Parts: sequence; structure tokens; C-alpha cells
Amino acid sequence: MARRRDERIDHAVLVAVCELVRESGYPALTMEAIAQRAGTTKPAIRRRWKSQKHLVVAALAEARIGVVEIDTGCTCCDLVGHLEALRTGLADPLFGRVLPALTADLADDPELREDFLTTFWAPRREACVGSLRKAEERGDLRPGHDVDLVLDLFAAPVLFRALFGHQELTSAFIEDVVRAVLAGLGTAENGLCAHRGVSIGE
Repeated sequence: MARRRDERIDHAVLVAVCELVRESGYPALTMEAIAQRAGTTKPAIRRRWKSQKHLVVAALAEARIGVVEIDTGCTCCDLVGHLEALRTGLADPLFGRVLPALTADLADDPELREDFLTTFWAPRREACVGSLRKAEERGDLRPGHDVDLVLDLFAAPVLFRALFGHQELTSAFIEDVVRAVLAGLGTAENGLCAHRGVSIGE
């Protein structure tokens, strides 16, 4: 009979990765340090994950940094909430320190890239898609838009500033991004956002 996988080891390893990255950064991460922190062995880790990079992606996915479920009834507030969660996540060393180096790794490894998109990035996009669908149902967004394009329009400015650091990534910037995108995609009939006092359609 096949030996049953011990999920306690899985959890300990993922927690160890998160702690070590926050303490020392992604480049300094080693299998030896992970095994020691998790109280296990390198062979045990290698049986579970294809590579250290896949392990890091798994740890990021497990931590669910920046994933939020929001339904305030206000499209502007919901979208600001999603981007604020992303901004806060990028300020976390576990995400912010890993993303630049991991982005380069993804370019050379299609399998790792697919793993990252499926386990880490997809939950964030799906949460935001839910808010966009509700916005369409309320009549706050004009129907017929390419959802992937809309998501990229919202997220790209935030990620760009986080990656290059050419300007400060602030809450005010988040609201400016939401206003700018909704100015092109929103409906003017809905007037002002009751919570923020800004137009979502013009």
C-alpha cells in the first residue's frame, strides 16, 4: 500500500517558506533552511514539490495574499477594495520581495508560469470578476466588455509601480486608477458613488 502523505509536513514547509522569505528575501531562500525551519528533510520536500520555485508559488497561493471578497453594493468601493488589497499584498515582503525575481523565472519556465497563474493569480482575478459581474447587473458598467482587458486595465498600473518603484504606490493613486477606468467603462446615469463622492461614469 502507498504511504499516506502527511499534510502536517506540507503545512509546516509552506509556513517555513513564508517566514524565511519575509525574514531574508527570495534570493537567500534555500532548501536546507526550509527543511530546518519546517522540521523535515530535503528529500521529503522534493517528493512533494518539483522544485524550490514551485514550492514558493505553492506558499504564495496558500497565503492568499491580496485576495478579498467584497460586496458593498458600490462598484467604485468594491474595485478600490480589490486594488487596495493588491497594494497591501505588494507591501508584504512575501509577495513584494518575490514578485520581481519570480517574474523572471516565469519567463523561462512555461510549467511554472502556468502553476503561478492557476494557483496564485487566478483567485485574485476571479474575485474581481465577481465584482465586475455585479456591477454590470446593477447597471454601473456598460455590458459587452472583455473581462480580461478590464482586469488588466485596473491591475496593470498598480503592478507597474510596484515593480519599478518610479512613483509611490498610495491609496490616493488606487482611487485615481479606479476613477480613470470607470470614466471609460462606467455609466453616467448612476451618478455619484455614495461612499466616496466621486462619479463612476463621467
